[in-house]
Amino acid sequence: MNVNEFQDWVKSHYKERGWSDLDIFIRIGFLVEETGEVARAIRALEIGRDRPDEQTGTAIQQKQELVEELGDVLGNIIIIANKYDIALEDIFQSHRDKLEKRYNSKRNHQ
Repeated sequence: MNVNEFQDWVKSHYKERGWSDLDIFIRIGFLVEETGEVARAIRALEIGRDRPDEQTGTAIQQKQELVEELGDVLGNIIIIANKYDIALEDIFQSHRDKLEKRYNSKRNHQ
């Protein structure tokens, strides 16, 4: 699935469930929550979690948890982008252009 297909799928899937109708500030709260879950998944992979009330999974299970949490972050970012009619491809290109300009300019001035 390419990025445009995925963005369209998220738009449809979230709309079907009413998730994309939430206030943008609620959506930002969800994004922050999911970002915290990414941090938690990375901690489990890197240094472990020392909690007796949590089961420790295998490295493969922990990596899958990270994949799922990154997907949740991406889903929230896509909903925000869709709200403002911004294509992910435009975000990718803008980010690339910004970094190339910033770091290529530094190299040229050294």
